[in-house]
Amino acid sequence: MTTTVDVGVCTFRRPSLRDTLVSLARQALPDGCSLRVIVADNDEAPSAEPLVRAIAVEQGLAVTYVHAPARNISIARNACLAAAGAEWFAFIDDDETAAPDWIARLLAEAERGGWDAVLGPVKALYSDEAPRWLAAGDFHSTAPVEVGGRILKGYSCNVLMRTRAVAERGLTFKLELGRQGGEDDDFFYRLTDAGGTIGYAGDAWTYEPVPPHRARLGWLLERSFRTGQTHADRLTQRHRGPARLAQTGIAAAKGGVCLAGAAATAWSAKQRSRWLVRGALHAGAVARLAGMPVLELY
Repeated sequence: MTTTVDVGVCTFRRPSLRDTLVSLARQALPDGCSLRVIVADNDEAPSAEPLVRAIAVEQGLAVTYVHAPARNISIARNACLAAAGAEWFAFIDDDETAAPDWIARLLAEAERGGWDAVLGPVKALYSDEAPRWLAAGDFHSTAPVEVGGRILKGYSCNVLMRTRAVAERGLTFKLELGRQGGEDDDFFYRLTDAGGTIGYAGDAWTYEPVPPHRARLGWLLERSFRTGQTHADRLTQRHRGPARLAQTGIAAAKGGVCLAGAAATAWSAKQRSRWLVRGALHAGAVARLAGMPVLELY
């Protein structure tokens, strides 16, 4: 039997796209598995096309290039989904590289568990110039969170999905979230709300260098605040009136606990920062539940 996989890569003026594509060309695929890469260029002009076509020839990589302007990641993600035709569809970011067995590990877990989607871990790579507390705390690595023994939401930086499971539910990424972030949280929430299942392959690694502008507490707080706002949008859909007010109180109380935790661990930059980042998430939820516009990160 033949297994087909399309891998979507959304890009916007990143030279690191070369390393991403080379890592995909070097995948050790299972027997009978074929792989194609779909690159969706989110720039106003098709700036990535020469690089993509050159690497395709250089590496012998099957690539479909799609120009998907402009400056809205949801447009690019939807362009990848629209171009997909394989049994399986994966996403990886254009600043990441994949381990040689990345696709093989995701496929193995998908078939083992019968999942509609499988997430893998993203390992952050810190430079020598990054603050020591930041690298020690590994704040930028990504892994899923279980709620009640289930994974209810996902991310698009390391994921494999059954193309049919997405198509049958009519899932696309919301354009209104494509500049503020959180479009992948929303997408996977809608997948699981519709009965879809998400598994985790803890050995399906991708790697992401942390650039200097992200290697700081301020960036972590902004991202966590926006994540809290995205979660609040979901709470708003599920709770009305007094129930929504109660959710606001719960988030505020959790934020207070985090501030107390930060004060109690003020001596440790790593522990203090972890509490503050968690507190920013709850602050974002409170702000959004109170009607504050969503923070636009991109």
